[in-house]
Amino acid sequence: MIREVEAKTLLSHSKAPDPWFGVKYNMNLYRGCQHQCIYCDSRSECYRIEDFNDVLVKANAIPLLRRELASKRVKGTIGFGSMSDPYLPIEREYRLTRQALEAIAERHFPVHMLTKSDLVLRDLDLLEAINRETMALVSFTITTADDDLARKLEPGAPLPSARLKALETLAAHGIRSGVMLMPVLPFLEDSVENITGVVKAAHRHGAAYILTSFGVTLRDRQREYFYQRLDELFPGVADRYRRTYGERYSCLPLNHRELEHAFTAACGRLGIATSVPRWEPPSRAEQLALF
Repeated sequence: MIREVEAKTLLSHSKAPDPWFGVKYNMNLYRGCQHQCIYCDSRSECYRIEDFNDVLVKANAIPLLRRELASKRVKGTIGFGSMSDPYLPIEREYRLTRQALEAIAERHFPVHMLTKSDLVLRDLDLLEAINRETMALVSFTITTADDDLARKLEPGAPLPSARLKALETLAAHGIRSGVMLMPVLPFLEDSVENITGVVKAAHRHGAAYILTSFGVTLRDRQREYFYQRLDELFPGVADRYRRTYGERYSCLPLNHRELEHAFTAACGRLGIATSVPRWEPPSRAEQLALF
């Protein structure tokens, strides 16, 4: 079900850019997600989304964003997609992400788009305009380069092969793009072959960087849903989780050190960064020099 709601605020902020994604301001134009990834943390009770099959559309998001941007004295990178992908299938109809990018381009803020969708290519013109003025980053979540496995884990999302092709197109147009290799699911994706396969595929398609976090976090409703889907799709794997991790929040692969070594070595050989580029506002001295 898709429902329209009114948001009271849109942009959250932190005093300093977060260490993972370089984001100072964050926003989600939708709540809930049509991609329906079986491991998604946003199903957790703390986010108060009653039915994750519902997608809530923040109908007043764009005028709200314009007001909030006008009030910001400090520029910083605006992140899209921390809890709901900015390029859900319904974005084709609502176009909230495109309208938000238009507003951001007018105010000259940098952006970091986090997505699992090749629909981002629709907005290449706006990303190029933002990139000329400040910075535009696009990071694609790719936890496996195996399309068949991804169909089971991320049933509503475009396939990894489509995301990689989109990454290649963005990189060819000068948009710094990379991969978020996270989560790495124990007993399903925790092989050296899977990790190095993603790194090699990312390199072939022009990735400038890869961020990774080995393992998966699990809690309350999210864990229950994940185990239910594992029982349906991968019989026996949920029982291995229960025996190995119990009620633990952080579930690291048993061979995580081997995976970390293989990842670091592969990125080093191929010259891929393991952190995102950071945008820094021009210094006051540089600004004064313009006059």
